[in-house]
Amino acid sequence: MHRLAALFLALAIGVPVAASDYAPVPPGLRLAFPADFGSHPAHRIEWWYVTGSVVTSRGPLGFQVTFFRLRNKEAEANPSRFAPAQLLFAHAAVSDAKHGRLRHDQRIARAFPGLAEAREGDTRVFIDDWSFRREGGRYAARIPGEGFALDLALAPTQPILPQGESGYSRKGPKPSQASGYYSEPHLAVTGTVTIGTERLDATGDAWLDHEWSSEMLASDAVGWDWVGLNLEGGGALMAFRLRDKAGATVWAGGTLRSNGKVRAFASDEVRFAPGRTWRSPRTGVNWPVAMDVEVAGESWRLTPAMDDQEMDARGSTGTLYWEGAVTATGPGGAKGRGYLELTGYGERLRF
Repeated sequence: MHRLAALFLALAIGVPVAASDYAPVPPGLRLAFPADFGSHPAHRIEWWYVTGSVVTSRGPLGFQVTFFRLRNKEAEANPSRFAPAQLLFAHAAVSDAKHGRLRHDQRIARAFPGLAEAREGDTRVFIDDWSFRREGGRYAARIPGEGFALDLALAPTQPILPQGESGYSRKGPKPSQASGYYSEPHLAVTGTVTIGTERLDATGDAWLDHEWSSEMLASDAVGWDWVGLNLEGGGALMAFRLRDKAGATVWAGGTLRSNGKVRAFASDEVRFAPGRTWRSPRTGVNWPVAMDVEVAGESWRLTPAMDDQEMDARGSTGTLYWEGAVTATGPGGAKGRGYLELTGYGERLRF
């Protein structure tokens, strides 16, 4: 798989292609459904990202499923139906804090009808027998990974949460540095998680992000910190920042939905303060696995379910990141549960 991944990445990176050669995400973007549930193949990169926590007889488990689509514009002039004009990647993981282990797997493929696709019109993305689909108003994630498997139904319990300005989410000082972005917090999860040969009934809740862009990172950004939290009482909090190589914030943003009201935060209203770090014995990277996040003057403390939640995806997307289940405590004793994502700590984030 690694040799195939290297080939695809070489094709995808190749001669530099300007962001202007792809469809832009313009100011004033308005989300439109069901079309925006589906793929946006004219844009350079896109992902569907699901994280959640479930209760099982084995104990609590965290999980993540991510499908990526990458437009490889250089291959579009090739008339062959096998040309890698669209590349698909998938990552999946299960965090088993009780046993202190992260199980993870990944897939990569060129898009080809019936075998690997990210379809337009509604959510239907798959690579062979790995799939994430929206049917009958709810999602289904089926991931037969190595050493684990997920077979989960995820039902919306709340309205869609547009991020940024009605779905136009700034990622830098230039208006072109933006993504189309919405979330679905508090998805009700039912199904099974298999660990080895142990098949476990699972219930819980999850968070879905769907994002697409052609130019996301500012030139001086090396990575990002992101958190999505399902809050007790039905609230939802998302916050992120892009960092430069010195650790300073290049850009930040966030959204809070509480009691049915939504507030989007400006770049100067969001602050991340790294706390305790964990050094990976495999890669040597120091990850700030504990984090304080301040949003409009209110502080949230993030605590990892376990330290070792590092994802080495350099064999598919070329990225190394920490993707971890966390608990959160906030103002007035508020509590939440979600996922913290850290990128660009070992080296600059690359796709």
